[in-house]
Amino acid sequence: MQPQLTTSFDTPFEEEVYQGLMAYPKHLSSKYFYDAEGDALFQQIMDMPEYYLTDSEFEIFDTYKQEICNNFSSGGEPFNLIELGAGDGKKTKILLRQLVDSGIKFTYEPIDISQNVLDGLENSLKRELPELAVATQQGTYFDALKKINAKDGTRKVILFLGSNIGNLLHPQAISFLKQVQGLMAPGDLFFIGLDQKKHPQTILDAYNDPTGITAAFNKNVLKRINTELQADFNLDAFLHWEVYDPESGTAKSYLVANSPQTVNIKKLGLTVNFKKWETIHTEISQKYDDETVTWLSEKSGFRITEQFTDADGQFKNYLFEKR
Repeated sequence: MQPQLTTSFDTPFEEEVYQGLMAYPKHLSSKYFYDAEGDALFQQIMDMPEYYLTDSEFEIFDTYKQEICNNFSSGGEPFNLIELGAGDGKKTKILLRQLVDSGIKFTYEPIDISQNVLDGLENSLKRELPELAVATQQGTYFDALKKINAKDGTRKVILFLGSNIGNLLHPQAISFLKQVQGLMAPGDLFFIGLDQKKHPQTILDAYNDPTGITAAFNKNVLKRINTELQADFNLDAFLHWEVYDPESGTAKSYLVANSPQTVNIKKLGLTVNFKKWETIHTEISQKYDDETVTWLSEKSGFRITEQFTDADGQFKNYLFEKR
């Protein structure tokens, strides 16, 4: 697996691919699933009947939209509604419409690493909610939040939906939440979606559908390496594999080599060897219960002020405020 590389990389993608494939065990970050093709695949995943997370959060917003928005607008002053990882905004539009129809003064500031996603979201909002003030922010969460803080002292309500925090193990989640908390002022709110522990088969089905959409999504990171780093991964030589540990609440996604193989990554000058059944760990999807969420919030300097759940208790949205 060897030639040793120079220390310089042109992009974080190059550096993380190099480090992840030279590590043991091998790993790649799930954030690199997302390009134009990955974005489209994830939209298909959210429409799958097995992927209960989207429908459950839709139900919560539809049922409790007035109560949620009343919490956001408490005090009556204008605020910035900032969404981390906005995606296509389908669920968020329920809350946006409720806020607009209620005459509440706010600016919606969606943050996403994908400019393609932000362009699509902004165009759809212009059609559907033309009176809404929108200021998109392309980039990483914390860089964008720092820019917003620097230019504007307006009260913030920060959204982090869809159980996106589930991509982090608990120590990483606490670090992430502490960083968010550190960019909040007294009176700011953090509204977060967290998938709940449930029947293990329900969870496995959500990440391993029979039509192969999640498999294609997982393999998209290899496709990106082929396209952007001039590699020769054979996507058919890897299996998509999902496991779930009901004790820890951790679901993990892997790509598993189904034969011995050698992959060349021309742009990195790198050759990577795989043994048969060797793995690349690509994603975790953490599941929670109330005790775990309370512990995470307390460790991060938050307190829980409200929580909302769907009728089946599959998913919850929690409202955090800075302690």
